[in-house]
Amino acid sequence: MSLIYPNTKQDKKKSTDAEFMKYAKIEMVKAPQTVLLLGSGGRECAMAAAIAESKLLKKLYIAPGNAGTAAYGTNVPDLNPAKHEAVSQFIATHGVTLLVCGPEAPLVDGLVDYLQEDARHPDLLIVGPDKAGAHLEGSKEYSKEFMRRHSIPTASYETFGPQDIEEAEEFLDQLSAPFVLKADGLAAGKGVLICQDREEAEQGLGQLFSGLYGSRGQRIVIEEFLEGIECSVFVATDGTDYCVLPVAKDYKRVGDGDTGPNTGGMGAVSPVPFADETFMQRVEERIIRPTLEGLQEEGIQYVGFLFIGLMNVAGDPYVIEYNCRLGDPETEVVLPRIESDFLELLIAMATGQVARYDLKVSPEVAMTLVLVSKGYPGHYDKGFPIQLPDPAEGIRIYHSGTATSEDGHLVTNGGRVLAITARGTTIQEAQEVCYRTATQILYEGKNYRHDIGNDLL
Repeated sequence: MSLIYPNTKQDKKKSTDAEFMKYAKIEMVKAPQTVLLLGSGGRECAMAAAIAESKLLKKLYIAPGNAGTAAYGTNVPDLNPAKHEAVSQFIATHGVTLLVCGPEAPLVDGLVDYLQEDARHPDLLIVGPDKAGAHLEGSKEYSKEFMRRHSIPTASYETFGPQDIEEAEEFLDQLSAPFVLKADGLAAGKGVLICQDREEAEQGLGQLFSGLYGSRGQRIVIEEFLEGIECSVFVATDGTDYCVLPVAKDYKRVGDGDTGPNTGGMGAVSPVPFADETFMQRVEERIIRPTLEGLQEEGIQYVGFLFIGLMNVAGDPYVIEYNCRLGDPETEVVLPRIESDFLELLIAMATGQVARYDLKVSPEVAMTLVLVSKGYPGHYDKGFPIQLPDPAEGIRIYHSGTATSEDGHLVTNGGRVLAITARGTTIQEAQEVCYRTATQILYEGKNYRHDIGNDLL
């Protein structure tokens, strides 16, 4: 869908060179690509699987990758996405034509800016926003101020530093329990505390200000608690045009019934029954378009995925957060429902051709169940052997925290270990397959939720 409508007078002033580049980019969408995908989680495993299916793929590298991504391309375990020069050198040495950044940290740290300024890569296609665009995720304070500036519906809030403890406690008096406390910076999806009463909120402030999430908690956003049900909306944009990918719902709490601490995600479902045509029209009109228009007004050319975490409050959407990339584990249910060429979408985003992309989505339900290590999201041990069942039709097992041991065995290597994705005509069908498969996967300390999708039945 187009965000900006062309100005006839401006169009007449476009140079012949600009017109030539426009059509050159259209042809570029059809050209085979050598892709470097950065990341090592379940999201990147799902992205690698989707990219590998494309007729437009020439070569796929995944850095650093995991034991599962090796099935779809060539892992580069020694390439650290945080090392900008190393990434740039790899791109130059291996003839990479398209860079796709999976995780948020390299984007927030300015990897895209570094590559755009590197004279070695004049024609490099990049999917991922620059540092200014990624700041929407990099700072909760900035994102809330952005929403306020552009009249985007969100929970009322104020931001405080360690020196503002008295003011923070006074602001709590203006709200009703429960209270939402957010660390300002990146916290791997775990920088949010939901406090059920005033005493717990005061304890949470103390924990955050004292460094529960390191320096990321030195600025804290306190916001009102929105009563409703969450969903995740993903927008693919080239900075001018956009398309909305399948909507998903993820489950952050580690325990059944949404109990226990927040995690990076314990499962997801797509589609979301309440995200119907009426609701999504409101999302586009009140949130997506004002967000992208706001970025343009502030001089930010946002190219990449925009993840909008929403709360459905009695049929009205409110923004909980922005992320500058696809979500995890939502990607593991969103991409299996996309029937059109995913690599073609990535190329279209990087070349300003999203308006020409024909997104095709399966009507089937997809569900993913995340298997985690005992103790996650706190301390957990690694290195336990994993036994996987023989592949079953319609099942995807995406690797997240896995590795290959020195003796060649698959072992655990993270808090979130595997994501089982199944499709079915109903949520119940997908649930049945996911949970049956979960019992067949064996490793010491295996843990997972038993109620993913129940609230949508």
